[in-house]
Formats: sequence, structure tokens, C-alpha cells
Amino acid sequence: MYAVIYPMEVNRWGLFEFSCKTEIKGNPFTDQFLEGTFTSTHEQKRVAGFYDGEGVFKVRFMPSFAQQYSFVIHFRDEEDSFCSSFKVLSAEMGNHGPVRVANTFHFAYEDGTPYLPIGTTCYVWELQNEVLQKQTLETLKESAFNKIRFCLLPKHYDYNLSEPRSYPYEGTPCDSSVLNSENFNQYTGCATGNDWDFSRFNVEHFQHIEKSILALQKQGIEADLIVMHPYDRWGFSSMTKKQDNLYWNYVLARFSAYRNVWWSLANEYDLMETKSISDWEQYAQLICELDPYGHLRSIHNCGSFYDYSRPWITHCSIQRQDPYKCAEYVDQWRAQFKKPIVLDEIGYEGNIQHGWGNLSGKELTRRFWEAACRGGYGGHGETFFRKDRILWWSHGGCLHGESPDRIKFLKKIMEETSSVGLRFHQMHWDELCCIPDTFSSQNKTIQDKYVFYYGFTRPSFRKYHIDDTTEFVVEVIDTWEMTIENRGTFSGDFTIELPAKEYMAVRLSIV
Repeated sequence: MYAVIYPMEVNRWGLFEFSCKTEIKGNPFTDQFLEGTFTSTHEQKRVAGFYDGEGVFKVRFMPSFAQQYSFVIHFRDEEDSFCSSFKVLSAEMGNHGPVRVANTFHFAYEDGTPYLPIGTTCYVWELQNEVLQKQTLETLKESAFNKIRFCLLPKHYDYNLSEPRSYPYEGTPCDSSVLNSENFNQYTGCATGNDWDFSRFNVEHFQHIEKSILALQKQGIEADLIVMHPYDRWGFSSMTKKQDNLYWNYVLARFSAYRNVWWSLANEYDLMETKSISDWEQYAQLICELDPYGHLRSIHNCGSFYDYSRPWITHCSIQRQDPYKCAEYVDQWRAQFKKPIVLDEIGYEGNIQHGWGNLSGKELTRRFWEAACRGGYGGHGETFFRKDRILWWSHGGCLHGESPDRIKFLKKIMEETSSVGLRFHQMHWDELCCIPDTFSSQNKTIQDKYVFYYGFTRPSFRKYHIDDTTEFVVEVIDTWEMTIENRGTFSGDFTIELPAKEYMAVRLSIV
């Protein structure tokens, strides 16, 4: 072992990286293995290392406490080891640690700071050209989105027929010249075939993804990593179990120490015909064993829901099963699964031919409000067909829809109403009401705040009665025009005039 490099100080929930250059014996991805044990007063964790190319092996670690750590690095099947220590400083400003489940149905960072997920989907934004990637990050910076779902593997699907910037394995892809916009649905294989060595990873592909995860981290955005998916012409979705296990081990060793990582085992797992439930359970077991930090974990469906009651699943990652209803079921799913409900696909704002990709901005915004008022979290996507054929939902770039600004406004309302999350509160059958979802509030007769959302209905007035004496400040919220109008203070029975238009809400706050 030689050319050892590691920092003497890192911040809490930062990234400690030990690297060393050594003699290569056989295939470094399968025949050599580096691992480390990290110990402090409050924790001890054992983490796997990985090969990063050019004779360099690495071990990464995310410390959970600001204190002195010692560590031992050793190669499997070799007697040599390296021992040393480093100091962990307090977390820098803006670093709140990994996101955890909080109060059963919601989320918070590890330091207790509330986290309200406002997610979007850009499946392979990081595999586009550099200009487009930079544009995506700039767009995210101006948006409300603090979580983004994207794939580790290239994607072959509608409007996604070009080759990615890189591939995960050494080798060459099939000849994509046989593809065009008219025949992609009939395309079932490559004329010349793929030539991959599934035992040797293309380290540059994964290094680039790490840079993307860090770029998101700097902007306070969680990276919801989709590890597997069925949209494939390269053979990555039909690898053998041995090849899958090697892939999972490598991914977990490389990415687990980044604090802003979430694990999504698959997108539309039920479309991957070569994988069984036992396979998914095995992958989940690998995550639980090899990710010592307990990052959030879920799996995304097409038709059939996965069994979200499984103990390894931290939150429900749901795609709608009905053309019209999804957010309307959130309170029922909360009661059924006793976990946070994240609607990672409730339809996308756009104009393509598919029913999931041609919602209006008003309808997608309505679904976000419906989800929030029932105690869940909506997911955004955008699929506008344009001359440049760049769709945010897969490529990133710029947003063109009307919903992102309204979703940003909703986030503001949510934060003002309850930083820890909302829950459905039954009032009248013909209105949707929510209150702050805190354990203390559940035993109170009168809540601090009430939000009534009227969606596509258009009342010209509405009568309210919480109790006979409590005074409330009444605000009328136009969720589409993004305005808040203070109507004054009321108590007992009172009537509020409304503009008889869609997408209105009323918020009551105790004086």
C-alpha cells in the first residue's frame, strides 16, 4: 500500500475519503477488496471500499458526530492494514445531515430541522451534455424543488433515443443507428449487439454521477437515486443475479456516504420481467447491510403497488393507478401503511400523447394541493414536446410549464401553516380541510390553523364555525394567482365571501 491520502478534519455529515494506490492483482472490481472500520465514542461503522481506476482504491465514510474518530483500513485476504485518526468538526452552515422519517408520516433532517419534500423527476439529466446539465442546475436553483429523482443507468424510451454521455461498464453499445422516432416502439434489439464486460465498471460514469450528487447537495437538493429501471436497449435491465449483486455492491460502496442520497430500488419495478419479488427483497437486504447510514429507501410501481408495509421501506413512493385519482387516496394510504406518502408520479404537466404526460398546469397544481391537504407530498414532472425534443422529465434543461411557480407558492403556504407537515381533518363532506400534523395537536379540540381547499369547485361564499369564542385571522388564498388576502378577525359563526372561481383556499389562524 502506498500514496495514501486522507483528510485530517472533516465536518459532521461531510465526506471522509481515504484513498490509496496499490498493485493491481487480477480484476480490481472482483479480486481485490478494501474496507474500513470507523470508531468514535458514539458509533462504530464498517464500510466497504471500491476501485476508482488507475490503481486507486477508496473508502468513504460519513461521520454522524462531531468528535475524534479512529479508523482501520485493510484489504481482504491480506494482512496489511492502515490505522489512523481524524477530527470531525461541527456541521457547516446549511448542512443538517441526512433526511429521516419524522412523526411517522413526515420528514426531518437528522439535526431535527423539518424537511418538506417538493420533488421533481429528471430521469437522466446527468447523462446529457454539459451545457444542458448546467442549465438544469440553474433551473433547480430558482425553483422550489428540493428533491430530484434520476437514474444511474442510461434510459431508452420515448424521446430518449440518443446515446448517453457515458455507460456504466467497460465495452461498447449496440448500433443505435437503427433507431428513429417512428420505430422505437417496435425496437426489440440491436442489429450488432452490445459488448459489455459486466465485471468491470466504467469508473468515469460513476465519478460523474458523484459530481452531480455533490452539485445537488450544494443547492440543498436530495438525490433520489433510481438504481434499476426497465427502459433499456443495452442489457442492463436483464443482467444475471451475480452481475446485479456486483452492481449493487459497487453503487452502495460509492454513494452511501453522501448525506443527500435516497435509494429508489427501481422505477416501475413491475415492468422488469426478469426480476422477481425475491430479487427485490435481496437488493433491499443489500442496502440495509451495506448502507450503514440508513438512507431513505423505497421502490416505485407502474401497475401493482409493492408491499409498502415491508419493514425495509421507509416511505411509499407511489405512481397513480387510476387516470384521474391519486392524491385523493393519500389519507387512506397513510392509514394503511403508517408511513410517509410521496406521490412520485401523479401525472406530468405537458402536451405529449400519453395520458400521464399531458396534464394542464392547473390540474397538476390541484393534485399537489390535494396531496398536501391529505398529509402527503406530490411529485412534479414536465413533458412538453418542443422542436428541440428536450423534455424536463428526462433531460432537464429549462421549465416551460405553469405549475412550478404555483408549487413554490404552495410550499410557502405549507411552511407557514406547519413546518412539520399537514394532515387531513374531517369537517364537512364537501370541502377538504387540513391542520398541522403534530402529536400535540391531535389531542387538541381547537387547532392553531385550518386550511380549507376547494379545488375545482367554485363557492361564492362559505360559512365557518370552529367554536363559539376562539378568534381567527381569516385569509383567502388564490392558489393559481398566488395571492393571499387578509379578511380580518372572526369568531363563532361567520361567512366569508369568495370569488366563485376554482382553486381557492381559506386559512384560519388563531389570533
